[in-house]
Amino acid sequence: MKNAILKFLRDEQGATAIEYGLIAGLIAAVIVTTVGQLGGLIETNFKAICNGIKAGTCP
Repeated sequence: MKNAILKFLRDEQGATAIEYGLIAGLIAAVIVTTVGQLGGLIETNFKAICNGIKAGTCP
């Protein structure tokens, strides 16, 4: 029984999975933030282009 408990305490596989999960979550958050900001900039540029081509007919 003592050996099983010591083996469980020395096992680092669960910690590695948690670390990978945290890294994946951080990467996902960065991607969502970046895409959100770029989306706003692209929308502004398209509206400016549309207004330059045909003034007042853009949504």
